Amino acid sequence: MQKNCNTHTTRKTAGLLGGMSWESTALYYRLINEGVRNRLGGLYSARIAMVSVDFQEIEHLQATGDWQQAGELLAADARRIEAAGADFLLLCTNTMHKVADQIQAAITIPFVHLADATANRLASQQVKTVGLLGTRFTMVEEFYRSRLRSPHNIEVLIPPPDDIDIIHRIIFEELCKGILHDSSRQEYLRIIDNLRRRGAEGVILGCTEIGMLIRQQDTPVPLYDTTTLHAEAAIDLLVGP
Repeated sequence: MQKNCNTHTTRKTAGLLGGMSWESTALYYRLINEGVRNRLGGLYSARIAMVSVDFQEIEHLQATGDWQQAGELLAADARRIEAAGADFLLLCTNTMHKVADQIQAAITIPFVHLADATANRLASQQVKTVGLLGTRFTMVEEFYRSRLRSPHNIEVLIPPPDDIDIIHRIIFEELCKGILHDSSRQEYLRIIDNLRRRGAEGVILGCTEIGMLIRQQDTPVPLYDTTTLHAEAAIDLLVGP
């Protein structure tokens, strides 16, 4: 007798705009599918519509400061994802949330902002001061930190300039290429501990690749991995909390 596979259906389709880098987008895909399976059991998995961009093109626009063009390219891809049937969209990168408004304006489906997913977890744990690791763009510019300050009232600490350079270099020269060095892990752990000494109650892993290098078991400082938190927000929308 054939089992009825319609007793529970995810119904909604998650839209993923990824490839920045594909290493972290692969984590999104795995985490979301694992989450749906764990909540529903059996052979359930997530319905996903995804576009994965060529990161070389996007990285060049980042480096040259042409955020307008980068936003236009990602907005066009977001429209393709919506046309493919997605019910909501995740942009699978922290840095490119700099152009989140352009992307959101290009689509009619909800845009699940990564910083909001992170801030909601911080607020639920009553964290008021947090350290932030990410690309130089994410740490130094206001587009990300301001989203945490208002309306969430979370103070954000960033490392000093020399450590910002180290974090940024490791992301682009190592993590985005799937390279994991223990020496780089130790540098990140040193920076995390310095943020703790300055008053951070926890540290945001604010680049979707950092969770490949640093795990909670590596440090007593509470870590908030944005890839995991963003994926969990998608799972909640797909199948409920």
